[in-house]
Parts: sequence; structure tokens; C-alpha cells
Amino acid sequence: MRRSILIKAFFLTSVTAALGLLITVAGPRVGEAEYGDITMNQEAEKAEMPPVVFPHWFHRIRFKCKVCHEEIFTMRAGSNHVTMIEIIKGNYCGKCHNGRVAWAPLYCDRCHSGKSQFQIPEARGQTSTP
Repeated sequence: MRRSILIKAFFLTSVTAALGLLITVAGPRVGEAEYGDITMNQEAEKAEMPPVVFPHWFHRIRFKCKVCHEEIFTMRAGSNHVTMIEIIKGNYCGKCHNGRVAWAPLYCDRCHSGKSQFQIPEARGQTSTP
């Protein structure tokens, strides 16, 4: 009986380790959206920039829905005309991403990380260290 318990424990440990390795190797890559992320591309590719990947669940874990909805963002796809000018003015993402509450929008690749034919030019600020 003790031997069968050890065999089951070894099997479960092996399966768990294999799944962990598989998830690590096959998990999301840089530039790919994860579950719950929102890709915003109304303006990005018009400006020859990669789309913005907004990590919705990353923010949702930290804040209640009412922090952003409906005062900052309308909950309807395509109804928020988010541009860099609006963000810099302190609207939309700029309500928090202003350098005081959260990091300022200085490094393009922190947000413009979606798959695209466009690359962020060197002069537009890429993050060397997060």
C-alpha cells in the first residue's frame, strides 16, 4: 500500500513538472496578447506604430471596475478615441500614466507591443530595462 502511494505521488509530481515546463515553453511570447488583454489599433498603425496591447486583467486585479468605467473609458468597443495627444493631456490612460500615479508614457514599446508590420523607430524610445 505504501508503495502504491509513493508511485502515485511520483506520477503526480512528474505530470505537474511536465505541465509546468510545457506552459513555460509554450506560453505567451513578447508581443502577443494574453487572455483578457485588449488590443487597441484605431490609431496606432495609422501612425505607423504597432498596436497597443492593454493588459486588462493586470489592471483589474489591482482596481475595481468603477475606477476606469464609465468615467474614463466607455465600455463599448471602438467608442474611446484614445490617441497619444489625449493621453499626454491627461485623458484615458493618461489619468494614471502621468509620471505621478504610474509611469509616464515615455517608452513606446511598453504599450505598443502588438504584432505588426511596423517597428518602433529607435528615436521613439524603447525600454532598455523595465
